[in-house]
Amino acid sequence: MLKPAFPIGKIYLTRGVNDKIAEDVTFAAFVLKSIQRHCTKDWGDLTPDDKQANDIALLEGTRILSAYIIGKYKIWIITEADRTTTTILFPDEY
Repeated sequence: MLKPAFPIGKIYLTRGVNDKIAEDVTFAAFVLKSIQRHCTKDWGDLTPDDKQANDIALLEGTRILSAYIIGKYKIWIITEADRTTTTILFPDEY
């Protein structure tokens, strides 16, 4: 098990992500791998500036957002500033 680089609190899924996980085992594995990447500061498919903003957010205690893509699906993983919750969602669910 990987040791998270920062606290992520409770993990929440939006209905859209939850439904897709329930119907597609490949997508479910992708989401699990994405959470692991997020927890180890691999910010995924972000611009260099957005990745740098996440590195600063770790130091300043602000919100962290990662993005990951598989096929036609993109998910965001957002850990709130207080590190008590992390939400996994599709961008159109924001």
